[in-house]
Amino acid sequence: MNNPTTTECFLNAMGLCCSIGNDKKRVANALFSEAGRDQDLKRFLKRNTKFLEGGEGCYLGQVGEELPEIPVGYEAYKSRNNRILFSAFLQVEKEVREAISEYGSDRVAIILGTTTSGIAEGEEALFERRNKGTFPEIYSFSVQEIADGAEFLADFLGLSNTVVTISTACTSSNKTFAQAVEMIDAGLCDAAIVGGVDSLCKITVNGFHALSALSLEPCNPFSKNRDGISIGEGGALFLITTKPMEVCIASVGESSDGYSMTSPDPEGRGAEKAMRRALELAGIQIEDVNYINLHGTGTLQNDSMEAKAVSNVFGANVLCSSTKSIVGHTLGAAGAVEAAFCWLMLSKKFNPKQKALPHIWDGIPDDNLHLKNFVKMGDLLPALEGDLYVLSNSFAFGGSNATLLLKREGGYD
Repeated sequence: MNNPTTTECFLNAMGLCCSIGNDKKRVANALFSEAGRDQDLKRFLKRNTKFLEGGEGCYLGQVGEELPEIPVGYEAYKSRNNRILFSAFLQVEKEVREAISEYGSDRVAIILGTTTSGIAEGEEALFERRNKGTFPEIYSFSVQEIADGAEFLADFLGLSNTVVTISTACTSSNKTFAQAVEMIDAGLCDAAIVGGVDSLCKITVNGFHALSALSLEPCNPFSKNRDGISIGEGGALFLITTKPMEVCIASVGESSDGYSMTSPDPEGRGAEKAMRRALELAGIQIEDVNYINLHGTGTLQNDSMEAKAVSNVFGANVLCSSTKSIVGHTLGAAGAVEAAFCWLMLSKKFNPKQKALPHIWDGIPDDNLHLKNFVKMGDLLPALEGDLYVLSNSFAFGGSNATLLLKREGGYD
């Protein structure tokens, strides 16, 4: 979203699948009810010994509930990644098919973010080839293609508009919202199915471990004791149109600082620019933002950078939290999953007591970080008569930055 738009776009429907649930009610209960009971870092992420080479255990956000099967006739798309995606899709299928009926199959776009696609199936196939000399008979390399999930949904729904996959590491699915608004504003489509999905695989878990970025304990964002990320899996989908609903996209601020392929700019200049751009595009002031969902990975460098950038823009006392200690870092799906959490937080139906998303950590602050107002158990969003704005950050390898700004019109009653 590089230029101010004249078209206001709304999140008409949302579907979500992650380690704490595969439906909105269950996830909302975990976020706003169960999370309020204690601050046990090991409450949500589970220890797993199946992914790290050598059998070393680490804590992951793995989807534990049964996933739907890929429909008959679409077996070529069979992968765990696509089953997670399909779980989220089934929750918005009614609204999506109504949009297709209203606008036409050539006027509904699909824009997804991912980094893993079906790599887990590729890993299994390679292990079998190494052990047995041949690939599995049913294995298709196409499930590893980065666009496989978006093409699956387009094929399943019979859509003929644009099918886009964005893969910019951890900003991937935050960027899908910007792409959707730009396309609707340009008249290229009337509705867009957007979001992201990523699934656990050995390549990512061992890769982050090789970078010394993986914590063997549950991640501990912004704590003095933080020592790395916990990886998770999940997916979230939204239907975006211009029909007014409870939550709208105020803006998406993007920047690319290109500081390093793997390390963030210590000064957070690109992150700061993305947040300021989101405010500029929305035409609001710093004091209008009521809450920030932090990228908050739990690594020393990322949290330090983000704390500096956020405090430079909003000051040290802005209400904020990271949800990665609850579901892990879902990588390319993180922007969409955390947007879904923000959607639930803004919903009167799913969050009637207007609780803010909790910051689960050990409660031991790092005095070198500038942020001070992390959401405590039971903290409420500000009760406002006017609009309520929440901001959600995503930052990625290569200096990619994307900040999603959501608005709930009229605040809470």
